[in-house]
Order: sequence, then structure tokens, then C-alpha cells
Amino acid sequence: MASLTIRRIHLGSPEAVSELTALQASLGAQGDIVSPRSRELTLKVFGEPLTPLQVVERICAEVRRRGQSAVFHYTQQFDRVELTPETLRVSAEELKAAHAAAEPAFLETVRRVRQNVFSFQVGLVHRDAILTVAGSHELRLRYRPMRRVGVLVPGGAAAYPSTLLMTICPAQAAGVKELAVVMPPTPNGAYNPDLLAVCQELGVTEVYRIGGAQAVAALAYGIEGLEAVDMIVGPGNLYVALAKRHVFGEVLIDCIAGPSEVVVVADETAPPDYVAADLIAQAEHSPGSAILVTWHEPLLAQVEQALENQLSQLPRGELARDSLQRFGALVLARHERDALEVVNRLAPEHLHLATRNARALAERVENAGAVFVGHHTPVALGDYAAGPSHVLPTGGTARFTSGLSANDFLRRSSLLSYTPEGLHRLAPDVVLLANKEGLSGHAASVTIRLKDLATS
Repeated sequence: MASLTIRRIHLGSPEAVSELTALQASLGAQGDIVSPRSRELTLKVFGEPLTPLQVVERICAEVRRRGQSAVFHYTQQFDRVELTPETLRVSAEELKAAHAAAEPAFLETVRRVRQNVFSFQVGLVHRDAILTVAGSHELRLRYRPMRRVGVLVPGGAAAYPSTLLMTICPAQAAGVKELAVVMPPTPNGAYNPDLLAVCQELGVTEVYRIGGAQAVAALAYGIEGLEAVDMIVGPGNLYVALAKRHVFGEVLIDCIAGPSEVVVVADETAPPDYVAADLIAQAEHSPGSAILVTWHEPLLAQVEQALENQLSQLPRGELARDSLQRFGALVLARHERDALEVVNRLAPEHLHLATRNARALAERVENAGAVFVGHHTPVALGDYAAGPSHVLPTGGTARFTSGLSANDFLRRSSLLSYTPEGLHRLAPDVVLLANKEGLSGHAASVTIRLKDLATS
């Protein structure tokens, strides 16, 4: 087994920031990081070496044009599974059987986590806001939940019951009634009994055996046997992220949630074993980005040794090792301010502050999907059980977007109601502005009412 080789970056060097941003971008939706197997499969399916974006555009166009037959074709090509109209959807009997066969301890954990997530999310839900001016008008901002939402659950290298909890519970807290879950037809997807048991426990009745870009397209456009949705949420690989971006505008999406990433900011109080474990936890997603930033130089060597020790003990250690070598970094900052500047520039999905003044430091963080404060708050708590959703923006997109919450499933509408007196007070300003813009019809829609009021 080769020893770990992880890049080191000194923030004092002129190319440091560009090197870090390039590292992050390589895993983002703008990147082109796919496995050799994926490239071979693309060549086999399409007959030419397409980029991931071109693959997604082809798949989405075909699903829009041919519907179910295109979805079945790409499922056979990519997942090696022959679906039929009868096997597209998981039956109610299969869901009930999986739930009945599930380990009681597993279902008890699911119930506890559901309560954690639901109780946190329901407390976030926006309430209607009303401004009333007596005798004049009432203005109201009203919220209504999405009618129908599609939930993406990955199912490649591992099964993710946590993703079901972290997407479905916020939607249910917001009041969404129709939820369509799609999972690839794999042992870690729609053929995984634990995942089906969680769906049954959460009251989800629509589960479909499709994944990848073809599942995103099916949710967005609708196919025979699967009605189109109004919003798509959930994480996935590069192809899923690109497909979500492609269909945005046809439907709403949560965020571009691509390969996982963490930045750990640590000082001399951070136990090296803790830091190493936190880096490995994201790297084992493979691909996953894991970056340590510290101004305590001895910690770099200590963490590197701890990484070497721990990787050999883990079942997915070699996958994590590969991610660390390709997408990881040990970064030496000149001081705390230096570290914060690079964190806010990177806007990471997960930020773990492992310092003596972590709480105060957190207040100076502007851009991060989720911030984990202190030595006893590993990212895994948020991944699995804490309450905020683990569906978070990646690739630096936390600069302008946020992690999934119950409020993302709400639509806002304005309600305006004026009395004759209120209309009379506001009319001069409306008429003046409408005439300034040359929209005389707008002005007339007000003055015609004023004339009637004057003669009544």
C-alpha cells in the first residue's frame, strides 16, 4: 500500500488561492471529473466521447421527446436493468413488506431522526404577513406549499436512508402532499429494503426505480406512469447536478448539490485524530473534497500521520485515500484572518471550526452551506440526525444559495385589497408613474374608477 501523498499549500504563496479554487471547481458542476469507466460507458452508449454536459443534454432531450421508452433505454444502458411499465414503480405491497421485515432498532432510529428533523424544520416555516391600514387597504404575503415534489436519492456505491429523511421531512414540515421518490434500480437504490422501509415509515407511496439524468428529466417533463413535478430536490453525482441545472426553469430545484466537500479550520487545540477523521469522512464519498486550513504549522504533519494511520483501518480507506490525493489539501495560513478569507472565498458545503474560539469565529463566516462549531460537533451529526437538512450547496455556490429547508417548499403570493378611500389616496402616485413610463392604459385603469367614485 502506497503512503498517502496529499498536496500542501501555503497561503503566503501568490498562486495559493487560485490553486484552491481550481481544486474545488474540478468537482463542481462546471468540472469534468468522471471516472475512466464512466468515459468508457459514454463512448459505448453514444458512440462518441461526449462531455458530461453533452451527455445530460442528449438524455434530457430524448426523455422529453420519447418519454418512458427513453428512460427505459438509458436505464438499461447505464444500470443494466430492463424496466417495464409494471416494474417502474415500487408497489405498495413491496413497501409494506420491506417495512415489516426491517430491524426494529433501525426503524426506531428512523423515528427519532425524523422527529429531530421535522421538529427543527417545522419551526422554520414562514407564516403569512399582513399589513392593515384601517379604512384604506390590506396587504398580505401568503405562503402555500408546493403541490408536487420529486426527491432524488443516490444509489451507487452506498445506500442513503439519511437522504430520504433530510429531503422528505422538510417537505412534509412545509405541508407538501405529493412526493415522488426516484432511486436507481440497484441494491443500494430502489432494491434496497432499508430504503423502502424508510419510505413506508415516512408515508411516501410513490417510489420509482430510476436514477441519474434520466430520472431528473422524467420528474421534470413527466413520462407515462410518472406525473411531472413542480420541484426537484436531492443530491447526486455530476450528471445529476448538470441535469438539475438543465431542467431549472421547467421546474424549481433546491441547489446544485454535487460531490461532498469539507473545509476544517483548526488551531493548536484541535486533536489531530479528530481532524483526520473529519477529512476522511467526506473523502470517503469518493469523490469528495477535504481541506484542512490551519495557522498552527505542526498540525499539518500530525494530521497527515493520523490520516495514514486511520485510512488503513477503514473498509473504504482506499477510496478515501484516492480522494484525498486528488481533491484534498493541507493548507498553512499565516494567521486566523488569512484562514477566514480563504474560507469565505471557497464558500464550502461543510465548514468545521475546530478552534478554541470556534463560536466567535463562526460569526465571521459569511459563506458556507453549514457550519459545525467546536471539537465535539463533527459533520456526521448534521449528515444524519441533527435537524438541518444535509442537502447543501457545493462547489462554492454557498456564496449565493443555501441548504435545503422547509421554506424552500413554500411559494409566496401577494394579496392586495383596497377600499375606495385607499384607491383615492394612492391613485395620484400610480397615475404619475404610469404616465412617466408611457403606459397610459395602466393610468386609465385607475382614473376610470376615480370617475365612478366622484359621481357616486
